[in-house]
Amino acid sequence: MKKILAMALVLCMVFALTATASAADTIKVGMVTDVGGINDQSFNQFAWAGLQNLAKEDPSFEVNYLESKTDADYQTNINTFIDEDYDLIITVGYMLADATREAALDNPDVKFAIVDDATNADLENVACLTFAQEQCSYLVGLIAGYVTQSKTVGYVQGMVSDTMNLFGVGFVTGVLEACPDATVLQYNANSFTDIAGGNTAAKDMITKGADVIYQAAGGTGIGVMNACSEAQIWGIGVDADQAAVLNNDWIISSALKDTGAGCVAIAKDIKDGKFVGGEHHYSLADGAIDIATTGDHIPADVLEKVNTAKAAIIAGDYTVPTSTADCPAFTLG
Repeated sequence: MKKILAMALVLCMVFALTATASAADTIKVGMVTDVGGINDQSFNQFAWAGLQNLAKEDPSFEVNYLESKTDADYQTNINTFIDEDYDLIITVGYMLADATREAALDNPDVKFAIVDDATNADLENVACLTFAQEQCSYLVGLIAGYVTQSKTVGYVQGMVSDTMNLFGVGFVTGVLEACPDATVLQYNANSFTDIAGGNTAAKDMITKGADVIYQAAGGTGIGVMNACSEAQIWGIGVDADQAAVLNNDWIISSALKDTGAGCVAIAKDIKDGKFVGGEHHYSLADGAIDIATTGDHIPADVLEKVNTAKAAIIAGDYTVPTSTADCPAFTLG
């Protein structure tokens, strides 16, 4: 009987130690959205999709998100993850830059990552995940410039900022290289959540002759894409392959920006003990930036020219402008 009790005690100790080790080995990653929300069919949604896939592939990761309804939620949501001892807190969007900085300064032992912001790159506990969105925007700009029949195209931007302006600079540059006498209608929606406003802006551009419209506007862009479909003109999506996401056959391409790839990479760095603060930049060269070809809508000769341009960028033979000063035709900046 004593031997049986001893063996039972040993087994209990083993199970307890195993459970403790398992808990200790869990990497908790929390993501805070901006006001676009988790279902923006844009950068919030696809950052979260990347983390979900990571957790499926590697059960040692526990991933959760908190959705910000207003900017007043940013600090509260970040603090919730801090209080719950998360190993990594990812904030999505440059609008969370100030809240992230405050939290990082107050909690130097907590590790953070922020998507689309480099202003916190001076902090050792913040990894700034930035993307060469001007590159994919340039490529879809070439597509728009080559396929437009009216020589009038449109561009709807969610908000004006250094980060967002990269989309516009790249797109306008591409359009005018492909069609030097094109007119690029431009509109700042000043919102990532105004579907109706995006729809109205696109309809106004269509009335003025636009036959291709690109949007970099988060949820607002859904309204833009809907207007393009209704008018049966080409729309260009952003961040993800929105032709597939929106089931819209009038999206000729999308400027792909894999926010999930950056989030996954920094989460893996946490697990491997390789986390480094500062800027982590992703581009065409490492596959985080690209264009979508769903539906084979892009004419073969246009796609060939775009692929040639893409190869030149990757090889370093061509650099897409990143400054509004280098693209005076971009007027929103």
